[in-house]
Amino acid sequence: MLAQRVASAAIGIPVLLALVWAGGPWYTAGVCLVILIGGYEFQALAPHHKQLFGVALAGLAAAIPAGAFVGADWVLWFALAGLLIPLVWTTLLEEPDSAFEMWTYGVAGIVYVGVLGAHFVLLRELADGREWVFLAVFGTFAVDTSAYAVGRVVGKRKLAPRISPAKTVEGTLGGIAGGIGAVLLLNYALDLRLEAALIVPLAALLSLAAVVGDLAESMIKRGMHVKDAGHIVPGHGGFLDRMDSLLFTLPVVYYYLIWVVP
Repeated sequence: MLAQRVASAAIGIPVLLALVWAGGPWYTAGVCLVILIGGYEFQALAPHHKQLFGVALAGLAAAIPAGAFVGADWVLWFALAGLLIPLVWTTLLEEPDSAFEMWTYGVAGIVYVGVLGAHFVLLRELADGREWVFLAVFGTFAVDTSAYAVGRVVGKRKLAPRISPAKTVEGTLGGIAGGIGAVLLLNYALDLRLEAALIVPLAALLSLAAVVGDLAESMIKRGMHVKDAGHIVPGHGGFLDRMDSLLFTLPVVYYYLIWVVP
């Protein structure tokens, strides 16, 4: 398992670095592909799953980051389409006893994967967006890695045993500390140079968001009675399993920059 995780990271991280560095259409296309796969993984977990419906919903989710590349306002219009098109589909083509449940799961996936995932592109399109995406991504990785390492060594008290039995309070605190430290270092390593009064709260918010994002996906999987959302990434599960924290941390960084940082 560890060897698979290392091999996946050895392939995935250089691809990620190259796409973030390139930006523009290539980066957006990569994000849309990841959202498409993650969106389908989410839909495949839903009761009454139908393959064609799941593919259509995943496509709607993937269209939202593409809209973000055109302009932030387009996220709203694509998200609105993601609410209405599944409603029309289920109203016209599905049985009444399953239509509402299919629609709600469909909308949940579009919002969770598509709308949150659009912030991968929105953040990249800001001034210094490349550096901010690197900070958000590697800050998030630091939270996950630190939580895993500390939890393995000293973790005793369960954090949320009904949602994720393996997570401990000690590991979570270690992850938050590791994330904060990583963000502070990345702030200087990437030459962003945000002053302490601004970068410290951002570091704390990002680390907390990473923890919540991880727990949120664990809750979804627990409710669906599955261990992993997919199996496409050896040693890691599905794309959705690798995006869980990022779906929360990138929006946090994006809105902090546009609402708080002058």
